[in-house]
Amino acid sequence: MNLFSKLQVRAAASDPLRIAIIGAGKFASMYLAQVHKTPGVHVSAIIDLNPENAHKSLQRVGWKREQYDARSLDDAMKLDHTWVTDEWQKVVTDPRIDIVVEATGNPPAAVEHILHALSHRKHVVNVTVEADALCGPYLARCAQQNNVIYSLAYGDQPALICDLVDWARASGFRVVSAGRGHKWMPHFAQSTPETVWGHYGLTLEQAERGGLNPKMFNSFLDGSKPAIESVAVCNATGLLAPPDGLEYPSGSIDDIPNLMRPKAVGGCLHHDGQVEVVSSLDSSGAPIPYDIRYGVWVVFEGETTYIQNCFEEYGVKTDDTGRYASLYKRWHLIGLEVGISVASVGLRGESTGAPTGFRADVMAVAKRDLKAGEVLDGEGGYTVVGRLAPAEKSLKLGALPLGLAHGLKLKNDKSSGHPVTWEDVQFDENAIAIKVRREMEVIHSG
Repeated sequence: MNLFSKLQVRAAASDPLRIAIIGAGKFASMYLAQVHKTPGVHVSAIIDLNPENAHKSLQRVGWKREQYDARSLDDAMKLDHTWVTDEWQKVVTDPRIDIVVEATGNPPAAVEHILHALSHRKHVVNVTVEADALCGPYLARCAQQNNVIYSLAYGDQPALICDLVDWARASGFRVVSAGRGHKWMPHFAQSTPETVWGHYGLTLEQAERGGLNPKMFNSFLDGSKPAIESVAVCNATGLLAPPDGLEYPSGSIDDIPNLMRPKAVGGCLHHDGQVEVVSSLDSSGAPIPYDIRYGVWVVFEGETTYIQNCFEEYGVKTDDTGRYASLYKRWHLIGLEVGISVASVGLRGESTGAPTGFRADVMAVAKRDLKAGEVLDGEGGYTVVGRLAPAEKSLKLGALPLGLAHGLKLKNDKSSGHPVTWEDVQFDENAIAIKVRREMEVIHSG
């Protein structure tokens, strides 16, 4: 509870945490809107394939032109300004950079950026959760080998869920389940960028006016992003995936303690110690009042009569037995909160969530009948959707991870609803992300 005071100390000593951000999209823009108001932090460089896009993002969030007019990293350090560049390797290898924030949203590129940063002994805050779902355990292991920190990004739902799980366990509670909310109906799994706005309740004109990316929004709607984020939570907390994917039971916040307990005691969970996602729509598609759509939650157990009495005395909302209770955050603030990760990593040497094992995976599953010769278009597209699975099941099937299901050509026909496997696609074994993922699979296949 003293991150701010520690940041003030760094500021007073003119020794700020020096940050490099890779990717200047929505998440990074939200962080950039806050970071200049945070003491003890200096964004030394912003890297983007198109620096002009980064300039536009900085203007949009209120930065003055002189704040990002540095012409080199040396210039940025001397003037306490920011260098905007496309030279990511030059920045990441510089010994003066303390922390790299990876925010490209591109899993293969993110893996390369992160590995390069870790090998040059930079702490990494990974916003690209798709890369964590793809090979997070490998990345965390590399960080340990280089004596640096690899962390999920606070503000995104996985890190917030990890925080709630840690709170419960550090308080002495046994965690029964944890997860996030989502707007979900079963037919959303077949949604494409052409149908996404209708499900969201927007017209095409409204979406285009707002500059909204249909593929990105569809990755949330069709269940791919909830599966990806659930993988990150499983691998970081030790909670396990349901055997056949997320079930999305419907309920309000007050329903969570009854819903998110095992079926054996009247809930919806396949087993104790599980991740799950709560739908904010009822079976007819109507919105449920007091929903958790944008939030996160944890369910924990009061194992004695005394603790259950304490729940009752202090007005804790529990299940109908009084044994299971929940804590939640109804919203998450995305990039506006990632400064918590930067400060925690840089000042305490602690991640805000990181893999401790390979327990869950997100498989690429055919969204429709696919024909040999078709090219997969990845998360949120027309060809595949992500499905959460225990890692053991995914490895046994030889399933292709969703994070790599983009730009690969099918060798075989694949029926709708069936996982795409490594044997179904043509791929370059020497591509960095593929090589890392295959190596991780060998490590964990035993």
